[in-house]
Amino acid sequence: MHLVRLQEIPGEEFPAGRRTRVLVGPNGPLEAEHFVEGYVSIHPGGKVPLHDHEQEEVYLVLSGRGEIQVGDEVEPVEGVTAIYLPPGKPHELRNTGEAEMVMVFVYAPKGVVSHWAQEREGEL
Repeated sequence: MHLVRLQEIPGEEFPAGRRTRVLVGPNGPLEAEHFVEGYVSIHPGGKVPLHDHEQEEVYLVLSGRGEIQVGDEVEPVEGVTAIYLPPGKPHELRNTGEAEMVMVFVYAPKGVVSHWAQEREGEL
């Protein structure tokens, strides 16, 4: 059996106002053959910036309030809401509330998505 506790993963603080902890996948404590999974805390006013990638993805917003943009569509979201993100479709998740927004993401196929490096370098 392989398990990891969230509090054991320091994660990474991103410039757009969120902490991401990879649970399963590259740079994470667990490895799966086909997918990546992570836990994200988006601070009030923070976001996952607009980006796209070749993987299909699901966001599961567990708590908090915000907006999801997928392509040209914008919808309000709050916990508990699942959002399917098709491959190649630009998307952004914004925390518009006064509390942390917590979400889990899963994408496949596994790999390291480029928008994390782009955000670190100030390109997003």
